[in-house]
Amino acid sequence: MNRLSLKELKELKELEEIEEIKRRWEASTPGPWKSFIEGRDHTSGSDFIRTSKNDIELSGASLADQDFIANAKQDIPRLIAEIELLWKIMPNIE
Repeated sequence: MNRLSLKELKELKELEEIEEIKRRWEASTPGPWKSFIEGRDHTSGSDFIRTSKNDIELSGASLADQDFIANAKQDIPRLIAEIELLWKIMPNIE
């Protein structure tokens, strides 16, 4: 896994990329989202992602892709919170 350098972290802030990510997250269907894989999580039917509204069924995605997409709904706000905490701790990143 690649880590961002302090310079790259500063560039993220300057480019407001985090705000764009937050807007996309907020515009998506409310969570939590959960991946259901036939044979692992239930015994009949198809693989799908359960959301607070309509289920999401993917075509051509691997099971790992489906789990990743479902967990992103919960993971993204946690990662953003960590980045924002780093900005508060290190306000003058050079």
